[in-house]
Amino acid sequence: MVALAREMVRAIVAEEGSEALIRRLGDPVWFQSLGTVLAFDWNASGLTTTLTGALKAAIQGEEEQLGVFICGGKGRASRQTPQQITDWGHRLGMSAEHTQALTYTSRMTAKVDSALVQDGFQIYHHTFFFVPPNTQGQGGAWTVVQQGMAPQRGSARRYHWHSAHLRD
Repeated sequence: MVALAREMVRAIVAEEGSEALIRRLGDPVWFQSLGTVLAFDWNASGLTTTLTGALKAAIQGEEEQLGVFICGGKGRASRQTPQQITDWGHRLGMSAEHTQALTYTSRMTAKVDSALVQDGFQIYHHTFFFVPPNTQGQGGAWTVVQQGMAPQRGSARRYHWHSAHLRD
């Protein structure tokens, strides 16, 4: 699954660019389809955690070459997202303002889906995908994929955010 994910990411980035991959990951139907293609169970909540984990493992060591960065994950890893964004920001030489904006976005999307939606689903998985801005400070798409669990219902719900869909 990781090997196939690696090749698919490479192909999409080569053909359409890194921002196209980030945009696609923000589409719940495309995301679910990618998980199915990679042989994950199509209707299980585990697809979210296994797919994001496979993608993160697939590009490890190639992030800068691909221009795609994945932070966070399930459980404890989800709480490391802001620090991972900050670490990449320093490593890539992103401005402090842009790095802070990405960490703020990560925190706010988690807060909105966890507290403000008030649907009874507690967020336990938070993954932040991003492309850094170019040298002129343009671009820099991001997508958040997170999932919450409602144990009393025995179900999970996935939430997608994409930078192109937001104005503020």
